[in-house]
Amino acid sequence: MKPKLIQQVQEACEFLTNKGFDQPEIGIILGTGLGQLVHSIDVISEIHYTVIPHFPLATVEFHKGKLIYGTLGGKKVVVMQGRFHLYEGYSPVEVTFPVRVMHALGIKKLLVSNASGALNLKFKKGEMMLINDHINLQGSSPLAFSGVDQLGERFVDMNTPYDPAMSQALVKLANDHGIKLHQGVYVGVRGPELETKAEYRYLRLIGADAVGMSTVPEIIVANHLKLPVVAVSVLTDECDPDHLAPVDIADIIAHAQKAEPDMVFLFKNLIEGLAL
Repeated sequence: MKPKLIQQVQEACEFLTNKGFDQPEIGIILGTGLGQLVHSIDVISEIHYTVIPHFPLATVEFHKGKLIYGTLGGKKVVVMQGRFHLYEGYSPVEVTFPVRVMHALGIKKLLVSNASGALNLKFKKGEMMLINDHINLQGSSPLAFSGVDQLGERFVDMNTPYDPAMSQALVKLANDHGIKLHQGVYVGVRGPELETKAEYRYLRLIGADAVGMSTVPEIIVANHLKLPVVAVSVLTDECDPDHLAPVDIADIIAHAQKAEPDMVFLFKNLIEGLAL
């Protein structure tokens, strides 16, 4: 018997196919405050999460909650404008359900963005960081369920979770166009509360350069599906425990939007140059 998840993915995929989502080649997940990329897309169809079978609902007010299909950089793309988080009460399987659906629709590559806090004191808010590795402190895995071996290998190798070729292409694009793009380790925490000063010191001690509340589950599932993935963090605040100020969500959104044009440029040009 098929796991329930397989059936749910198939039902969501069939629904979207009938709505015109025709074999997208690239999947994109847009993080907090990073929705401007959709303005560069020639939109063919867009669907609110509320009507897609088995999709969770985006409960964060600054996440739009739409799946968009169209063309960008000469490729057919499907874009999540708004993602799901563990802190919203969803399970890791629910958070990553859209990745499995996009894969079932036909995507060959996945691009991920997020907003995060800079732990590395050399990084400043308003800058970007290419994620070259991560630490999972979310206390769970999207692969820890019965029947996962029917969807892929149970014991997924995470030696190289982020695709080297796409990562190198982003670095080259940034260097060629004078865009500051740090590289570093992202640590995923559950949230929704932000960290204490002691927790920031701990996260720096274990080797993290940026901290956020998303991304890690999607990367794990992408690797489970053998789907090449690349991820960029927009640094929206500075997590210096010795000079810590109260967090202003409006300021976080503002800094995400400040860096967003460069992220859009990198993603658009990366997509144009991808061989599928």
